[in-house]
Amino acid sequence: MNLRDGIQTHPAVVQKYRHLVETGSIQNDPAQEAVAAALDDLIDRIADRRLEAKSSALGWLFARKHPRREPIRGLYLHGGVGRGKTMLMDMFFELVPARRKRRVHFNDFMADVQDRIQKHRQARKDGTIKEDDPIPPVARALADEAWVLCFDEFSVTDIADAMILSRLFSALFSAGVVLVATSNVEPGSLYRDGLNRQLFLPFVDLLRRHAEVLSLDAQKDYRLDRLNRLPVYLAPADADADRQMDESWALMTNDEPAAAAEVIVKGRHVGVPLAAATAARFTFHDLCEKPLGARDYLAIAGRFDTIFIDHVPVMDDHRRNEAKRFILLIDTLYDHKVRLVVSAAAPPGELYRGRRGHEAFEFDRTASRLMEMQSRDWLDAWTARHRSKAA
Repeated sequence: MNLRDGIQTHPAVVQKYRHLVETGSIQNDPAQEAVAAALDDLIDRIADRRLEAKSSALGWLFARKHPRREPIRGLYLHGGVGRGKTMLMDMFFELVPARRKRRVHFNDFMADVQDRIQKHRQARKDGTIKEDDPIPPVARALADEAWVLCFDEFSVTDIADAMILSRLFSALFSAGVVLVATSNVEPGSLYRDGLNRQLFLPFVDLLRRHAEVLSLDAQKDYRLDRLNRLPVYLAPADADADRQMDESWALMTNDEPAAAAEVIVKGRHVGVPLAAATAARFTFHDLCEKPLGARDYLAIAGRFDTIFIDHVPVMDDHRRNEAKRFILLIDTLYDHKVRLVVSAAAPPGELYRGRRGHEAFEFDRTASRLMEMQSRDWLDAWTARHRSKAA
């Protein structure tokens, strides 16, 4: 693999994976190594396609005379939470020899698509363009920007997305786009029980034709058992709390690489300082001292099932706006049953000391919810839900 006449032409995912095993960064998993080998095979095919394109300086003159090349079949990787899907895809994305490539969370990609469709419709209404159907020009623009697309957390819950996926990806695949995606479910379970699902099913067939479906076999996620033994509310927010927060974060993310991310809300970009798998980590400043609102918190809760918040301060009358946002944030995370790990300056009942306005009254509910979200029943229910998804 990756050899031509005995000479290695580009780095391999398997090599990088084995290096992480040898250095003790991860434990060896035969299922993960098999996926790494499949990703290397895809890198080889992409590299060969690039060499074909460069084989003749005059190749563009004769392109019409050559038979249409078969599209490269990508990969759709599904499996339980914490199995290393994102880690492997990120290795692939780093190593694949394509300049025009894009790695994005699937929900963010579809938000971008919907924004482009809306702009096209507005331009058509204004008379600046003549093409009625927005899908072909949007697909052309996306394919021009990247011909290797890597999607993390491929899931379909929005009917507006479901109804355009088949046409959109038919156009993308026809343009030669190669897809690599991770998901918690196999293609046949996408948009399960969704409205008008029969209209979505052609996309499932299209996806299976253009991407090899691989399962990263779900095993018991022992990190959840260990995580449940760690505290989820740490006070005071001192150096020891920071250490325990880091330990819980490493355990929750299975030591997968973490990086900054974004959640797109109505065309706005909400920054996520650290994200890995389905967990995100913020400071109090990130979430409550910036002008965020209900839509932002809903988008965050919809994308991540575990939220870490560092350094929640004691709030008073001088921090009423921050307290309002914190109240709204906790209500949203509670309603969406998100696992919360917090370091704070004081216990829940002592976090708000203001005397004016309704915040003091409303914060009683917040403190009660913070206590409940630490309870064994809450944590066990969260663990049971996530094990059922991985099964």
